[in-house]
Amino acid sequence: MGHFGHPDETDKRVLRREFLAVRNRLTADDVRTAAGALAERALDLPELARAGTVAAYVSVGAEPGTLALLDALRARGVRVLLPALLPDNDLDWGAYDGEGSLARVRHGGRMALWEPAGERLGPDAVVSADVVLLPGLAVDARGMRLGRGGGSYDRVLARLERAGAHPALVVLLYDSEVVDRVPQEEHDRPVHAVVTPTGVRRFHRPR
Repeated sequence: MGHFGHPDETDKRVLRREFLAVRNRLTADDVRTAAGALAERALDLPELARAGTVAAYVSVGAEPGTLALLDALRARGVRVLLPALLPDNDLDWGAYDGEGSLARVRHGGRMALWEPAGERLGPDAVVSADVVLLPGLAVDARGMRLGRGGGSYDRVLARLERAGAHPALVVLLYDSEVVDRVPQEEHDRPVHAVVTPTGVRRFHRPR
């Protein structure tokens, strides 16, 4: 096969670089303003209104901000689970109990992540979530997500599938990151909704 094996992988790498370059031009104010708007829009989602447990993540750098949303969900009495990266790139989970419950963890040469400081609940804890918020760099018109390339969320999605769990899959993005098409691989599954600072876009809910 040689280098002809996966043209999509090369496409994904190039696309990731392009989307990250745009994010990196955002100011701290841009990110903060967008985070407030994202939280407002996301809180209106019926899936989040009904959710007892939400698996989420803490945004870093210029990623679309999640903390305002995490705090609002907690204030509603929702159980919020946050990921902790394992050495094999899989994700363990812990409960979010406000900003004081977070620890800054550096993984190798990568940027430091905010992870739950408390008890670890095990990788299978995500199966109990009614909604899973997935990080991403883009979503296309079919609901296919371009991830960051670490593969952690591919593991999560595979685990949900094996368990027969069907949480709502939601991605938080900036408006410019909703695009016509991203490269798709066999194992990729569409998400159900994307939330941006200006609104929500829904995709066909696969069953």
